Amino acid sequence: MNPSAIPFQTIDWTTVAKTEYRGETGSAFWQTLQFSGLRVRIVEYAPGYLADHWCSKGHIVHCLDGEFISELKDGTQFTLTKGMTYIVSDEMSSHRSISKNGVTLLIVDGDFLGKNKI
Repeated sequence: MNPSAIPFQTIDWTTVAKTEYRGETGSAFWQTLQFSGLRVRIVEYAPGYLADHWCSKGHIVHCLDGEFISELKDGTQFTLTKGMTYIVSDEMSSHRSISKNGVTLLIVDGDFLGKNKI
């Protein structure tokens, strides 16, 4: 059996503990499931959240509720609202999140987003 294979399972997110991460302003609350080479998270940004770092990791980010801005280090900004998704591979941008009124996201990242994997 493949050691990174994930058997069928359902996830009741109400049973997954939340961990708070402080931003430059505001807080992010992560509910995280970690598998071999794969991380799946529900992330909530509180109103007024501004990430405290530029991230160069790859992600698939789907907006479940609310609205946020994904800002690139060059100043370009993308507004994502409920039902929208962005995708980026590792080392393809430096980005950070901003949320004026709060947002809930589903974020998937892992080894498969390495820029040499795609």
